[in-house]
Amino acid sequence: MTPTREDELSEIIRDASGPLAVRGGGTRGINLAGGDLSTRGLTGITLYEPGALTLVVKAGTPLVEVETALAAERQRLAFEPQDLRTLLGTDGASTIGGVVATNASGPRRIQVGACRDHLLGVRFVDGAGNIIKNGGRVMKNVTGYDLVKLLAGSYGTLGVLTEVSLKVLPLPQHEATLTITGLDETQAVAAMSAALGSPYDITGAAFTEGRVMIRLEGFTESVAYRAEKLAKDLGHFGKVEIGPADWQDVRDVAAFAKQVGDVWRVSIRPSALIETLAALRADGPVQIVTDWGGGLVWVLCDEGRDLRLSLLTGHATRVRGTPNGDAPRFQPEAAPVAALSAGLRQRFDPRGILNPGVMG
Repeated sequence: MTPTREDELSEIIRDASGPLAVRGGGTRGINLAGGDLSTRGLTGITLYEPGALTLVVKAGTPLVEVETALAAERQRLAFEPQDLRTLLGTDGASTIGGVVATNASGPRRIQVGACRDHLLGVRFVDGAGNIIKNGGRVMKNVTGYDLVKLLAGSYGTLGVLTEVSLKVLPLPQHEATLTITGLDETQAVAAMSAALGSPYDITGAAFTEGRVMIRLEGFTESVAYRAEKLAKDLGHFGKVEIGPADWQDVRDVAAFAKQVGDVWRVSIRPSALIETLAALRADGPVQIVTDWGGGLVWVLCDEGRDLRLSLLTGHATRVRGTPNGDAPRFQPEAAPVAALSAGLRQRFDPRGILNPGVMG
């Protein structure tokens, strides 16, 4: 089922007699039982005001179409939505609704926040077929449920997005990356922490394949000045090279794309990285890519391994794995949070038909 109008989608959901597998472009590796319901027929940019940094777009619009329109005005989605097709072995075209539904965000999150922090408003159809609008075209305080934030990262379990409003930002004049090689993980954490604690406005800090990468963006002269100063400050960690770098590889976890094994996304405090890695390795070999200064760790491990059993703090999400493996996709919630989540699902999807089990 691929509705082309919001009212058509509403009718499909209202008349559904069983579970619905909601998806956008099908690029996120989520395969569920149930009637296939795609938002790809809901396409088009309905409003774009470059001067107001505001974009309103239907949920099934391909992400590449959105990015092309923004680039023509030297603007962008600053939260760097991930493209995990190579990692997951999927094809198709990612949609803007899928980006919002999964809260897909990249390395720049450390400076500008995640997708949900750029979301101004949503339109969606809940599990009863009701059409709901929340938010608008500007940032403002709300009372009651902030459905805009609630829908971001809900994976289609509370409602099917039909339209989203987003804040966009200008492209920077220049970008430079400071790279230090040959550091162990303890040294890497220290170097990233030093950079992030500096006054130089870091927009990315990652450790991958033996390299620490620190990104600076902005006006050309400002980037040059900050890069020179920061290179001097980090010089005691090793030789610092300044130049371009492919942050898409970090964003999309390219290092694990062609390797066999399960891939987990582990969120922790950056200060807990070393003890977390020690605990993970005590139960078996792992490879890692760290992002956001170590607060996000992508872990490659043996197939079927449940990393939650080794985790001392934070939480883990299996992003790639055997379809029927022992490791679930999402980490179980604490009892109070689980009760709140269940209440929200009961309110917005009382029949439990929208992507049932996807966040279990």
